[in-house]
Amino acid sequence: MTRTMLSMLCCALAAGAAHAQTSGTYTVKHLTPEAAVKAVNAALQDCRKRGYQVAVAVVDRSGVAQALVRDRIAGPHTPNTAIDKAWTAVSFRTDTLELAKLTQPGQPSSGIRQLPRFVGVGGGVTIQAGGTIVGGIGVSGAPTGEADDACAKAGIAAIRDDIEL
Repeated sequence: MTRTMLSMLCCALAAGAAHAQTSGTYTVKHLTPEAAVKAVNAALQDCRKRGYQVAVAVVDRSGVAQALVRDRIAGPHTPNTAIDKAWTAVSFRTDTLELAKLTQPGQPSSGIRQLPRFVGVGGGVTIQAGGTIVGGIGVSGAPTGEADDACAKAGIAAIRDDIEL
């Protein structure tokens, strides 16, 4: 009896796994270009109110840039850094302010800092809709990573109602 039940269970699990693998596609949510532009503009305005000249970038869930804006006198390094902060947040599914702590020298994840494009300072924040990462926003040019982070979160707040599922 036990052997029969075990065989039936194995067959049921195998059939379920086979069914799950029959589809060759899957569906994902992406930010619209309009939402990406709205987020970068809101983050830029928030930083301006604080007196910061920055660049802001939004990347999609795959880390590809969707929108980028650089304020008039933000440093020449800020556009690429903003993109890489957003890319880092999406790639590691963690905000860069948290990654900065997790990757300090002596930490188990410290080697991540050696990867190309990794930016281990604040300002890169995941954009989530319904608990799923749909993109990332990166801000570069404020005096601290925490200030960059605050501006990034203002950008997300501006699109929150547009992206909630």
